[in-house]
Amino acid sequence: MKVQAIARVALLVMVPWLAACTGNPSRQEIGMVSGAIVGGVVGSALTGGSTVGTVGGAAAGTYVGNRIAKDMK
Repeated sequence: MKVQAIARVALLVMVPWLAACTGNPSRQEIGMVSGAIVGGVVGSALTGGSTVGTVGGAAAGTYVGNRIAKDMK
């Protein structure tokens, strides 16, 4: 249980931190980061905190966020 909490905190801290490394993020980058966060949270919730579910949700969210942002142009 403690490891899962640490992983969630690390995810929530690392993703925005890594996104801040670029100058001005594009819509696709914003969509990807937002999708990764939402997908990770949803994947974790659906699988009861499983690491595989969290990572899989984040990956799927990244893809979906990218596609949505790309279509919004």
